[in-house]
Amino acid sequence: MELHTSGEAFSAMFRRKAFLHWYTGEGMEEIEFNEAESNMQDLISEYQQYDVATGDDEDDTNDYDSDDDEE
Repeated sequence: MELHTSGEAFSAMFRRKAFLHWYTGEGMEEIEFNEAESNMQDLISEYQQYDVATGDDEDDTNDYDSDDDEE
């Protein structure tokens, strides 16, 4: 999943504090990155839960689509 990969990349760079000096030099605080990382992980979890919840419904959608083809 692309979101998960992006989250891992962000976390890895943030752990190494890569490019952080550019942002803190412009007035951002490091805590903002901590909050962003937490928010991103929460969002990824929500998308994964939605994907799991709708994964079972896809079979129903396919059945519905095949019914339309018969008309």
